[in-house]
Parts: sequence; C-alpha cells; structure tokens
Amino acid sequence: MGTAVNQSFKEKTNKVLGITPEDARLTKSYLFVAFAALLLGGVLGLLQGLNRAGLLELPSWLNYYQVLTAHGLLLVLVLTAFFTVGYFYAVLSHNLGGLLPKVRKMAWIGFGMKLVGFVLAVISVILNEASVMYTFYPPMAASPIFYYGLVFIVLGVWMCAFGAFIQVANWRKNNKGKHVPILSFFATGVFVLLFFGSIPVTIEVLVIIPWAHGWVETINVMVSRTLFWAFGHTLVNIWYLTAVSAWYVVVPKLIGGRRFSDTLTRVVIILLVILNIPGGFHHQIIDPGIAESVKFLHVFMSLAIGFPSLMTAYAMFSVFEKTARKRGGKGLFSWFKKLPWGDVRFLAPMIAMIAFIPGGAGGIVQSTNQLNQVVHNTMWVVGHFHLTVGTTVVLTFFGISYWLVPYLSKRVLTPAINKLGVATTLIWTAGMIFMSGAMHWVGVLGSPRRTSYTTYGDNATALSWDPYLMFLAVGGTLLMIGVLMQVYAVVHLMFFAPKGDTEFPIAEVEDHAAKTPYWTERWGVIIVIMLIVIAMGYVIPLVEMIMNAPPGSPPYKTW
Repeated sequence: MGTAVNQSFKEKTNKVLGITPEDARLTKSYLFVAFAALLLGGVLGLLQGLNRAGLLELPSWLNYYQVLTAHGLLLVLVLTAFFTVGYFYAVLSHNLGGLLPKVRKMAWIGFGMKLVGFVLAVISVILNEASVMYTFYPPMAASPIFYYGLVFIVLGVWMCAFGAFIQVANWRKNNKGKHVPILSFFATGVFVLLFFGSIPVTIEVLVIIPWAHGWVETINVMVSRTLFWAFGHTLVNIWYLTAVSAWYVVVPKLIGGRRFSDTLTRVVIILLVILNIPGGFHHQIIDPGIAESVKFLHVFMSLAIGFPSLMTAYAMFSVFEKTARKRGGKGLFSWFKKLPWGDVRFLAPMIAMIAFIPGGAGGIVQSTNQLNQVVHNTMWVVGHFHLTVGTTVVLTFFGISYWLVPYLSKRVLTPAINKLGVATTLIWTAGMIFMSGAMHWVGVLGSPRRTSYTTYGDNATALSWDPYLMFLAVGGTLLMIGVLMQVYAVVHLMFFAPKGDTEFPIAEVEDHAAKTPYWTERWGVIIVIMLIVIAMGYVIPLVEMIMNAPPGSPPYKTW
C-alpha cells in the first residue's frame, strides 16, 4: 500500500516538476557529450573539406586518414549514440513515472563504458595507430587498443538497452493491458535494433582482436565486411527511427495539431524493426564472393524500408495540412504559410523531412545494381550520407534540443535563442546544399571517396573536379559556423537561459481515433519474426563464406 502511495506521489511530482533532478542530470550529461563531439567532429570535418579542395595542407604530424577516422567516429558514433540514448532516457523518465534507481545506475555505467571506449579508440587514432576509417575494414589493421575501445562502446550500448528493457517491462507489469506510451514504444524499437544490430559487429571485433595482436595469421575479409554491414546498415535506420519519433509525436504538438493514427505509428515502428537488419549486402553490391541472388534479396529488404517511410511522409503531411487548414490555410499549397516557420522547434525537423526526399532517392540509386556501379566508392556516397545523417537526422536532433534541453534544465527558450536557432538551421541547410550537392556532382564525375587531395599528376579529369570541390569547401565552412552557433545555443539553454518551466511536447491522437489493437504490444513475437527474417538474409551466405573461405589475409598498415 505504502509503495503504491509513494509511486502515485512520485508520478504527481513528476507531472509538476517535469523530471527528477537525477534523471535530468543523466540526460544532460549524455547531451553534453553529444554536442562536444559535434564541435570536435565539425572542426575535423572543416579540415577535411579544405584539404579535399586543395586549399589546406595538413601538418606532417596529422594525416588526412587520421582526420577522416576521427571525424567519422565522433559524428557517426559519439554524437548519434549519446544523443539517442540521452533523448530516449528522458522519454522513459517522462512517460513511465521516473527511471528506476537500478535503470539509472545501468545508464550511468553505460555512459562510463562508452566514454572509456571512445577515449581508447581516439587515443589510437591520435597516435596514428588506427587510421582505418569508420568502417575499419580488414585487411587494414589498427592497434588492438582501437578494437578494445569498440568492445567497451558496444558493452555500454547493451547496458543502456537492457536498462530500457527493464524500465518498460516494469511499467507493463504495473499497467497490465495498457499500451506502452508511444514515445516509449519508439524507444523499445530503437533499443531492440541497437542490441540485435550490434551483435554482428561484436562478433567481427572479437575475431579481429586476436588477428590484430598477431596471435592469428589471417582473417576472412569477406566475413568481416559482411558482419560490419549487418550492423552499419541497421545503425543508419536507428538514427532514422529516433528522428521519426519526434516527427510523429512531438512536431504535431508544437504546431498545435494532433498526431496521426496511433496504430499506423506503431506498425511503422514494427516494420522498421523487422525489415531492418537484412539489407547489409546492398552496401556490398560490387563485392565479389556473394551470390547475385543474395544481393538481390538484401536490395529488396533495403527497398522494403521505403514502405514505412512513405507511410510516414503521408502521415506527416496530412497532419501539417489538417492543422494549417484549421488555422485558416486555403488553396492547394498556400496553407503551408500557416505553419510556424519562425519556430526553430518546427523549422529544423521540417527541413530535415524535406531533405529526406532527395536523401531517400539517393539511397535507391545506391541499392540498384547498375547505378551503384557508377557511384560506388565515389564522393556521391559521402554526399548521400551527409544528406541522410548530416541533414535529416542531425537537423531533427537540433530541433529536439531547443525544447529538450530547457525542459531538463528547468529553463525556457527565449525569442533571441529561437532566432539564433532559425539562423543556425538556415546556415546548416545552405552549407549542406553546397557540400552535399558538390559531393554528389563530383562523385558522378568519378572523384573517389576515402582519398586525400590529389590531381593524379595534373590529369585533365582530376583537374575538372576542382571547381566543384571549392563548393565543398564553402559548404564545410558554413557548416562549421552552424556547429559553433548550435553548440552555443545548447550551452546557453543548459546553463544560462532564464529559469522557467518548459513542456515535454507530446501530441494527443484525434478525438475519434480507432482503438489500437493489442497485438502491437507483443514484442516477443515481433523479435522472433525479426530473427527469422535475419536468418533468411544471412545464414546461407555466411555459411558459404566460412565453408568455402579463401586463404585469408594478414594485417596491413597502409598509412
């Protein structure tokens, strides 16, 4: 009886205060590391862009591939992982009556493990012992310390995932027959993907460590690449699912609307979880040793993710139009004017959604065998993920930060910081148009990715890339300005903005919405189906690669 009263008192307190100080401190720590990584990664990105355009000669003690590896690690792993975990732990705290003490402790242990892992990895990169880039493909071999760092990162992620599972299971036990609140449902999907998606890369790293130490002479390069992309392909969609959670649930509230069908939202999450992990071979379309039929299956699975994406596009623009017309919007397109374009919390995710249209189209190009032959291993690919991750995901994260950070810090978003945020969003968008546009164009002209600046002995084709690479440098410079503005805004909102209460915006469903079927809560069944689909995509090709393995490769240091 006493526990129930305490729980009820705690829930009421949470509703009044927003979030307990312990839970707020946890998420703020995660977000602080995320934006520190953005700052460092942004500086390295600018150095890369200027070097690639032939405008900057890196000093002798810092080579291009060190910069490239550190840039990828900081932005692709640190920024996204820390932001995603911090954001969803704030969601779980807000939705489910505060974090359980043991769950909070697990999140702090995960935080420490991930930090230790990143420090080990970055030290190896700084010492020029791990210039193997974000994909760390064998037969290039880094220092074993780099791989130990990766092990700590994965263990930290698993700790956070299991903490989230315990929190959700505890809520379900105390709320039998009820649906998990929608944002916590998104969190469950993301942590399921994080856990299962990171298993293949864990196996890969555990195989690489003895090889990097020299205890094993050779490694099966094909298996290593396959295990990496089983994880890498999933990781992209983990960021995407995190961004989509804010689009479906938060953005409608910010514009004064209701969210689209709860059933459709949950079905989109379930589809993204089930269809996600098989698809890695579309990153290996030109790799030898993989049957065309298997590549085709993975391409189909990759393109299948387009279905929940199209459902999301329909749902979001339906919400926008309905809300704008209630505000007096008229005409076929002029209702767009009624949306709150001056509010950074809407503007940033809206531009992120629009950027996903060309981003998704570029993904289809790369998943298509004939077109992939043209753009594979060119700057086109780099332009593609700067559109998807660098614009769609990062701009959504920026938009979230303008309400999440004040909510956690018990502060308010001032008109001045909102204006700064709008300017940051526009500068970031302009920077990405220049940079990603130049990367796509110069990629079609044959400029390779993963290589530092060279004119190939003043070859005419290579010299023809230079004008486009100048646009790349202009874009990189604008993005660095955007990074500085965004980091300033986050630090201001965390420590210096006026005190006050900020709402955690969660939109309600429509008044006469259909009841959500309870089968959407059967995560055991969903995970079993997901594992069957993974087995269909990976068991036969992996067995084939292991049974008919080539002699293998010793480690190489190419830098």
